[in-house]
Amino acid sequence: MVEARVERFVEPAVLLTLDEGEAHGYELAESLASWLPDDRIDLGNLYRMLRALETEGLVRSEWQSEQSGRSKRTYRLTPEGQEVLKAWVAALENTRATVDRFVRRSQEGGKS
Repeated sequence: MVEARVERFVEPAVLLTLDEGEAHGYELAESLASWLPDDRIDLGNLYRMLRALETEGLVRSEWQSEQSGRSKRTYRLTPEGQEVLKAWVAALENTRATVDRFVRRSQEGGKS
């Protein structure tokens, strides 16, 4: 069986989620699960990615104190992160166009 995967799709999905509003890690993991329902979201990898995005200046984080629980680190997109998100959208649009051409060509005369 073949599973079509978009490499590094988690990164633009995180940026898009944060563009919609700040979130903490578990909220991001839940959002990613809706984008990638067949993939298990590894929280360790997610937090490493968030730290890398923060180091690159694409994301900012701060600790939020919950009234009844522990503090949570929340993340939000920076203006630089919004620009990178726009670049991801353009790249994914190009990829979609390439995939569409591939599918059309295979349907038009491919030997199966």
